[in-house]
Amino acid sequence: MISDTICKNAKPKKKPYKLSDEKGLFLLVNPNGSKYFRLKYRFGGQEKTLALGVYPETSLKSARIKREEARELIAKDIDPAENKKAVKQAKAESAANSFEVIALEWLVKKCNDKSSRPKRLLGYVIPWIGSKPITDIIPKDILLCLRRVEEGGAGYSAKKALQMYGQVFRYAVATGRTDRDITQDLKGALAPNKVKHFASITEPKEVSGLLRAIDGYQGSFVVKCSLQFAPLVFVRPGELRVAEWNHFDLDAKEWRYFVTKTEVQHIVPLSRQVIEILKELQPLTGHGRYVFPSERTPRGDRCMSENTLNGALKRLGYGKDEMTAHGFRAMARTILDEVLGFRPDFIEHQLAHAVRDPNGRAYNRTAHLAERKKMMQAWADYLDSLKNGAEVIPFRRQI
Repeated sequence: MISDTICKNAKPKKKPYKLSDEKGLFLLVNPNGSKYFRLKYRFGGQEKTLALGVYPETSLKSARIKREEARELIAKDIDPAENKKAVKQAKAESAANSFEVIALEWLVKKCNDKSSRPKRLLGYVIPWIGSKPITDIIPKDILLCLRRVEEGGAGYSAKKALQMYGQVFRYAVATGRTDRDITQDLKGALAPNKVKHFASITEPKEVSGLLRAIDGYQGSFVVKCSLQFAPLVFVRPGELRVAEWNHFDLDAKEWRYFVTKTEVQHIVPLSRQVIEILKELQPLTGHGRYVFPSERTPRGDRCMSENTLNGALKRLGYGKDEMTAHGFRAMARTILDEVLGFRPDFIEHQLAHAVRDPNGRAYNRTAHLAERKKMMQAWADYLDSLKNGAEVIPFRRQI
C-alpha cells in the first residue's frame, strides 16, 4: 500500500511509472509531473482501466472510496467504466434540458423584446430552478418564483412573468424537451393586478406648455429629437427606442415594424414634421442601426436605454406622476377623439391595439391606412398650432 506522503513525494522520471496500492488501485506518475489515480480490473474476461481522479485534487482516501464503489458495481455485473460514461451522458443531457439553457435559447431565438425586461424576469427564476431539467419542474416551483417577482419591487407584475415563463415552456414543448406547459396550472393562483395607468397630460393648454418645453430641451440632440418624435407618432416607448433606420421609407412616408405586444406588423404614417426630424437626425445617426442610439455607443449598435425618455421629461420638470413617455399615447387617444373628432377605430389602429371587425376577425395592418395618414398629418399640424399659441379648442362634451 502507498501513503499520502509517498504520493506527494513521487518524482517524475523519463518514462511513466506506477505506484501500487491494493485491489488494483495505483498512482500513475507521468514525466511532466502529473499524477493520476487509476484502477485496474477485469470485466467480461478483459482487463480494463478506470480513471479515478488527478492527485492532489483527488486524495488517496477519495481514490480508495471510488475504488470500493467500482468493485461494488463489478460485483453486480456492472462495468464501472461504462457506468461512468452513462452517468456523464445523463448529466450532459440533463444540463441541455435545464430550464436555464432552454430559457436563454428561447431568449435568443424567439424573443423580439429588445428591452432588458425578459432578462430581469428570468433573474427571478434561474437562480432557484435554472439548473433543474425542465421535466422535473412542478407548478409549485414556478409559483414560488412568482412570489419573488411580487415582492421584488422592480415594477414587474407576476402575471407578466407567468406569461413569459409560459412562453419558455411552450418553446420547450415545440423543441421536444417537455410534454406540456405547466404554467397553465397556475391560472387563478395569482392575485389580480391593480390597474395603474401611466401619467399623461391630456389638456390641450398643458400640452402646449409641454411641447414648448421639449423644443427648449438643453440635453443631448438625439434625446431632444426623440422627445419631439414621441408625441407625433405616439408609439410605445419600447418601440420608439428600438426604431431602426432600415424600417423607415421616407419617400413612402411610412415606418413599418413588428409589434411584439400584439404580434402584428404595424404601419406608422409619417407626417411632414416627423420626416423633418428624421432628416435632421440622419447625418448624425443614419450610419448606424438605430435612429435613437445610446450615447455610450457612438457607432449606433445599441439603442437608447428604457429610462432615457422618462429621465429627459423629469429634467424638463415633469415627474412620473405628471407625465411619462408612455403618456404620449393617452394624450393622442384623448385629444384625437375628444377635440379633433377622429373615429375611435382609426385611433385604435394607429395605437397598434388589437382591433377586430364585427365577426371577430382582426383587421390587417393596412386597414384605414389612407384615413390614418390624414389623421397623423392633422395631429402633427394640431400640435404645431398648440406650440405656436393657437386658440385652444375645448373638449367636445357628450350630452
